[in-house]
Amino acid sequence: MAEDLFPSEGPDDYNADSIEVLEGLEPVRKRPGMYIGGTDERALHHLVAEVLDNSMDEAVAGFANRIEVELHDDYAVTIRDNGRGIPIDPHPKFPDKSALEVILCTLHAGGKFSGKAYQTSGGLHGVGASVVNALSDSMVVQVARNKEVYEQRFSRGIPLGGVEKIGSAPNRRGTTVTFHADEQIFGKHRFKPARLFQSIRSKAYLFSGVEIRWKSGIDDGETPTEATFHFPGGLSDYLTETLGTASTYSEKPFAGVVDFTEKFNTPGKVEWAINWTPSRDGFIQSYCNTVPTPEGGTHEAGFWAAILKGIRAYGELINNRKATQITRDDLTTGGCALVSCFIREPEFVGQTKDRLATTEAQRLVENSVRDHFDNWLAADTKSAGAILDFLVLRAEERLRRKQEKETARKSATKKLRLPGKLTDCSSNAREGTELFIVEGDSAGGSAKMARDRKTQALLPLRGKILNVLGAASSKLGSNAEISDLSQALGVGLGTKFNVDDLRYEKVIIMTDADVDGAHIAALLMTFFFTQMRPMIDAGHLYLACPPLFRLTQGAKRVYCLDEIERDEWLDKGLGGKGKIDVSRFKGLGEMDAKDLKDTTMNPLTRQLIRVTIDEDTPGETGDLVERLMGKKPEKRFEYISENAKFVEELDV
Repeated sequence: MAEDLFPSEGPDDYNADSIEVLEGLEPVRKRPGMYIGGTDERALHHLVAEVLDNSMDEAVAGFANRIEVELHDDYAVTIRDNGRGIPIDPHPKFPDKSALEVILCTLHAGGKFSGKAYQTSGGLHGVGASVVNALSDSMVVQVARNKEVYEQRFSRGIPLGGVEKIGSAPNRRGTTVTFHADEQIFGKHRFKPARLFQSIRSKAYLFSGVEIRWKSGIDDGETPTEATFHFPGGLSDYLTETLGTASTYSEKPFAGVVDFTEKFNTPGKVEWAINWTPSRDGFIQSYCNTVPTPEGGTHEAGFWAAILKGIRAYGELINNRKATQITRDDLTTGGCALVSCFIREPEFVGQTKDRLATTEAQRLVENSVRDHFDNWLAADTKSAGAILDFLVLRAEERLRRKQEKETARKSATKKLRLPGKLTDCSSNAREGTELFIVEGDSAGGSAKMARDRKTQALLPLRGKILNVLGAASSKLGSNAEISDLSQALGVGLGTKFNVDDLRYEKVIIMTDADVDGAHIAALLMTFFFTQMRPMIDAGHLYLACPPLFRLTQGAKRVYCLDEIERDEWLDKGLGGKGKIDVSRFKGLGEMDAKDLKDTTMNPLTRQLIRVTIDEDTPGETGDLVERLMGKKPEKRFEYISENAKFVEELDV
């Protein structure tokens, strides 16, 4: 198809010199989880996001206005854009290789590190295209550039030949990537049209200047096989469509766009849309450089800070003193929000970019949104009054419930026969409290000294808890460990479980970083999944992340979660003097109180993993638990046989 309408060609310096190389590609197939978060269905669909983000970066930078995504009947995916096209000339540092081959076969190679080729980008890490290549049994890349079409083919990250010129293209430019995910990595998982369709549509909302065309050779009976997305209204259109016919406290959402260049003299922008409704639970969907950030981050924090300060200031302006009681939790109850920011060199937590960590983003977003929100409230007093009344009501209900829970918890503590080995916290309120389920008395001893007595409780387990899927129901009530656990939590089992009776805000499984610890954690998660599922759905269950190693060099001390992190620090050094001493923790009981507090228990310095169930495929979670933990050993053997090839080493 002829393409005669293009955005501006852009700077001429986007060529092989723009591509920087940081390190090789070898680890990807060996440890795919490090780069895409696993080998499950979510990780599989992340491959499409990585390639699509590269095309979106071209669009956001002003070099493309159309992207095509096609799912073929053999589950291969093609993503095509009309951008500048990946450079195909020889790379300066590798004269015998094209820049295209360097990008596709080398980790951390791309045009996004120096900031010369892109002001903002979603594919920051420069690993996206190469990781997809490494995890695909087939990848074909075509580049239309300089009125010629070039092609190179790959398999599992290895070039099958060099770049070849396959024809002329006087009216075409851009990059086309077709890949087929490797079954050796992803097993029986397949792309789902509905999931891809939803992801692609949200990308079009995030950048109103791009048109995205969707085509699918697989008809699932629900998802359109062809569609075109182009939304001039951006996030405002997205929010209006999402809320549908739900009643809202404002006729139109509070929405806007601020260019950071004009306001703060720094590249980037923020776009947002928010409204409040009594008809459904609130939500926030946030993005950075068109990449979804489901765990939020600094841009979300800045947005909510602006809204909270603005609504409190408006309450003070109209002499509504109760507005000072409003908290962020009140804002998110019934508050439906979308936030999208574009910033230069964003810092994410993890390669899958689930949470934004760039500190500057909070200030930029907060200051941008705050001015507009103040003006919007002053200009639409009817909507402002309705929203303020709703939020004050939510605050009053929250405070009333808190008082009732504190009273109930005090009386429940007196009435409950709490297990003797429970070391409880002193706080009478559930908010802010944590129960650590620890492995054995030795770990419990260190944890006692490391904990915050006001908010952190401890329950040591002796040995391994009963596998509730492999045991008769009559054993549940008579099992001492399960009885202690349910008594400590203040709740019943199965149909008798009530999440409102839960005595702690967070329940944290804290086991040793070895095979036995992982088994105990699996048994506990199986117990909670089958007997206290609403606790997981409500976000109360967590896994602690104790380190496996401690590295010291003089006064410098660093903790490492695994061998990879240890080796990275050993290679680059700690910055101290003398030899680096490496200590391996064989268990939590070997860690002194300071180590345990700094790495695993202090909320300011620890890492926690929240246990969640995939909302898109809840049934698959139940099936997997049944296969791994159920009564049928043949199911377990089948799963191990299918996935044994992913195991690199055992810590036994």
